[in-house]
Amino acid sequence: MNPVTTPEKTQTIGTQNALLGLQKYGQSVWLDYIRRNIILNGDLQKLIDQDGLRGITSNPSIFEKAIGGSNDYTDLLTELGKQGLPTGQIYERIVVRDIQDSADKFLPVYKSTNRRDGYVSLEVSPTLARDTQGTIEEARRLWKAVNRPNIMIKVPGTPEGVEPVRRLISERININITLLFAQEAYIAVAEAYLDGLEAALKAGKDISGIASVASFFVSRIDSLVDSNIDERVKTAKGAETQLLELLRGKVAIANAKQAYRYYQKMIETPRWKALAAKGAQSQRLLWASTSTKNPKYRDVLYIEELIGPDTVNTIPPATMDAFRDHGVLRRTLDNDLAAADKTMSDLEKAGISMKQVTGKLLEDAIRLFDDAFTQLHQVVDQKRAQP
Repeated sequence: MNPVTTPEKTQTIGTQNALLGLQKYGQSVWLDYIRRNIILNGDLQKLIDQDGLRGITSNPSIFEKAIGGSNDYTDLLTELGKQGLPTGQIYERIVVRDIQDSADKFLPVYKSTNRRDGYVSLEVSPTLARDTQGTIEEARRLWKAVNRPNIMIKVPGTPEGVEPVRRLISERININITLLFAQEAYIAVAEAYLDGLEAALKAGKDISGIASVASFFVSRIDSLVDSNIDERVKTAKGAETQLLELLRGKVAIANAKQAYRYYQKMIETPRWKALAAKGAQSQRLLWASTSTKNPKYRDVLYIEELIGPDTVNTIPPATMDAFRDHGVLRRTLDNDLAAADKTMSDLEKAGISMKQVTGKLLEDAIRLFDDAFTQLHQVVDQKRAQP
């Protein structure tokens, strides 16, 4: 059964499509999901036509579920298995085909938005998260293998990923920086993007077609902070307990709002304006991990509270269905920044270190994606062995 609910299955005549409405606020909707059957059966095209879908993000976990949980890839697994190709090459052929075919579906969006949207993202191997040169080389190879103008290569937002962003942008390779949790990490890759544009410009290259997004992971921050709060309230008393309880479900949004404020200030600098005058497009913040993990929170919390211009929200299918059905549209991202600042200040007062939280989240995310990558290869092995 196809897990993507197409618009006509949830919308009634005359109701506003909240997903489509996000465009009025300058926010683009991308789908945090990919699977062969939605490309072939028309569901992806319906999402583009009726929901205003403007892109796709993928990762090893998504592909592991797509390949392991369906028979969509039997044809290619059988064909490539007969050729005696190693597992890694079979996996890459499967992934590249899906990325190419998805990118072709989004090409009209890419053209109609003047190369602002219409992108499909493909991630370098998670095993390279701490390998600067390996990341650069794999990103170049994947860019050439897919050979589509409207793709982004996903590079992890680790300290070792900063130089690849700089280098690859200078080579006019579109980059999606993933696994961003800390504002300091975001600022580092934002600076690297500007460096890369300036290097390309200095080399006489056209920078107007270079695109990048900085993918901030959201809900995972609240999940970890809330678990820390759970531990602390066991021994806390009085005002300390009250302070801790007020922080639940607030930190991820506050962190994102502060990052967006940096973005707004950055695009007002003379440095950015000089690049924009040469046709450069800004590196948008992309909100990732936007499904609500805590059932006590509103199921569209991380969409409704992060609406603002020049941003992207990449949304998994179930959350997309929920927002289409009952999402509330209003500009929220740059509202009440004083409250966001207070939340982050209160977090430190409560004895919870944001640096420790984001550091653990980054390491956990690298490990989880690495595990998914290993499982993905195992799934490919199992599938191609089936008669």
